[in-house]
Amino acid sequence: MKRTFHLFLWLLTPIIFSPMNTARAWEPTKPIEFVIPAGTGGGADQMARLIGGIADKHKLSPRPIIAVNKSGGAGAEGFLYVKEKKGDAHTMIITLSNLFTTPLHTGVPFNWKDLTPLARMALDQFILWVNADTPYKTAKEYIAAVKKRSGGENRMKMGGTGSAQEDQIITIQLEQALGVKFTYVPFKGGGEVCVNLVGGHVDSTVNNPIECVSHWKAKRVRPLAVFDTARIPVGDWKEIPTVKEALGTDIHYLMLRGIFGPPNMPKDAVEWYTGFLKKVYDTPDFKKYLEEGALKPEFATGAEYVKWVEENEKLHRELMTKGGLLSKK
Repeated sequence: MKRTFHLFLWLLTPIIFSPMNTARAWEPTKPIEFVIPAGTGGGADQMARLIGGIADKHKLSPRPIIAVNKSGGAGAEGFLYVKEKKGDAHTMIITLSNLFTTPLHTGVPFNWKDLTPLARMALDQFILWVNADTPYKTAKEYIAAVKKRSGGENRMKMGGTGSAQEDQIITIQLEQALGVKFTYVPFKGGGEVCVNLVGGHVDSTVNNPIECVSHWKAKRVRPLAVFDTARIPVGDWKEIPTVKEALGTDIHYLMLRGIFGPPNMPKDAVEWYTGFLKKVYDTPDFKKYLEEGALKPEFATGAEYVKWVEENEKLHRELMTKGGLLSKK
């Protein structure tokens, strides 16, 4: 009897300790919805679709990533949509700094704390652009022309993405620092903004580099200055002076390119997504995208990411208060 029992244990042991019985790490079991709270063709749209493409190319996700644009209300549509998906492990959202500007300006019932921080993929810069067919070769020449037309109704038109968003904040900073006035013209996305500059429907824009780079290479637009504390250190971007170099006033602004999940996303799902996004970030494809689009490679997760978001929410409140853009609700 004892021998039979020992034989039973010997047969059972491989089953008990089999790898099939160890707990497997969480991974997606259905397609991942990737919400873009901005229009098509802009920087957020490009990055989100690139992440999905890289994931597919390098087999980084067991399920496909489906990009969905929800740009209504300066991104409020997308934020509120994800806010309602509490505990969902198959949804994520890419955010610009409209993460801060939209609720601060509109009073919409949303705050970044309603979401689950996953990863900061990069920080994006802004450039003052004009149409290449105009005579303005420097920012100083352009601003001199802007100043001449600031007093009447025929002001220079500054195109930007959305109202009371990053582009308009920068435009107001220019106005306040230099004593000029623009007519600000909002568009749905950064791609549309640059197309309208090429078409001559606006006189200038403050697009992100990646939103105008193809038109720059085709010599349809001209960059005059970058809104940062130092020049962009890669490629032909190095030739563009900072606003301080070009105009003598220090105006700098960096925009978030970050990823969040819904409220109360399960911890094991958060771990999967942060690991997945780091793998995407480390691919040659993403590195090339960062360099060609002149984005700052600033990957961060966890406490580092949360601290940056907290500090920038405060900064945007200050900038929007100064620019008269806060909600009166």
